[in-house]
Amino acid sequence: MSTSPLALTLANLLLRPGFASRRAPDRIFDRIVVEAGEAPGDREFVDGFRSLLGWWAKADRLTPVGWQSAQVHVRRHLANRARVLRLIAERPEIEREPIEKPVFVVGLPRTATTVTHSVLSISDEHRCPLLWELLGPDLELPPRQRRRAITAGRRLVQGTDLFAPRFRDIHAMAAEGPEECTFALPHALMPFSQARIPEYLDWHCERDFVADYRYLKQVYQVLQYGRPRRRWVLKSPMHLENLDALRRVFPDATIVWCHRDPVTVVASFCSLIEHGMAVSTRPLDLPGIGATWLGLLSRAMTRGLAARAAIPAEQLVDAPYSWLGSEPSTGAPKLYAAVGAPWTESDAARLPAAVARPKGTRKHTYDLSRYGLSRADVESAFAEYNALRAEVDRA
Repeated sequence: MSTSPLALTLANLLLRPGFASRRAPDRIFDRIVVEAGEAPGDREFVDGFRSLLGWWAKADRLTPVGWQSAQVHVRRHLANRARVLRLIAERPEIEREPIEKPVFVVGLPRTATTVTHSVLSISDEHRCPLLWELLGPDLELPPRQRRRAITAGRRLVQGTDLFAPRFRDIHAMAAEGPEECTFALPHALMPFSQARIPEYLDWHCERDFVADYRYLKQVYQVLQYGRPRRRWVLKSPMHLENLDALRRVFPDATIVWCHRDPVTVVASFCSLIEHGMAVSTRPLDLPGIGATWLGLLSRAMTRGLAARAAIPAEQLVDAPYSWLGSEPSTGAPKLYAAVGAPWTESDAARLPAAVARPKGTRKHTYDLSRYGLSRADVESAFAEYNALRAEVDRA
């Protein structure tokens, strides 16, 4: 990726006059808090994002677009948090909304978690959060405000397609399509996909994420309040590193764990990170991407395997890649049966659209060595997981 799309080059030129503001991140943050709002008693949450913006401001090779993206990320999370807590303060009954037996799709990224989520979303009995809802969780909106919220989601997708044209080939997004919890979790791994932020990495690895999952539950309670109650189907590969915290907050959750060869997973995901990160960071450090994400993903797997032992068998579903990655017509009914959901003729009719690649997307190719990694590196990092995966494939 030696060249930038023209639109990205022009955006960096237009934003360059404000790039110097990253030398005063606290001043920028104070302005963001005034714009976004702050819930009473929420200082610890807010200070966490103050630290993140300060660390992000120092990120090596950050571009003007990257600095703007950091501010947008922080502003969105602060504004959403303030709104969610305000709504709950105004309507305490929101926190009594039951989030019963939700399904969480987890696993390493690039293991068919997205298609699994999409297939589970086709049932009329299920409820998946849509991208536009996660970007600004709120109560049922009047038609005009709803249209504005959907339009904002479409602009985010269009901007991604414009600045990173190949990203859509790897992970297509739609404003009105099911999307993952990463957009609502306040301290997920998303910043690492845009910049190298070593201070945030240390902070992240020491964090207790129970509070994050309590807030995630509040987000879904807000999105459920006043609407028909259906079974939530949620997804993020990033849940893997915090299954213990997730299960403390959602003790009756069904965990659908997607599996695939980690050699393929790491190569494919590093390619995804490369195309996304090129919007915010120039020039890219490809071996750095490989080392960072091999470390993050292997850490997540180690933590996930440790938490797995405490999950009751009836709440754990292992989904081999073949179920939906290569045999969706036979895998989808198995998946539904495993989570205790009926598979209907209507679901079968909707299946082809749920598993189809978006029109206009191209085949995704990738090479592990491009990121300074070898098969032996990955297999060594995931040795314990590969033993489990072999058992899953045999079963």
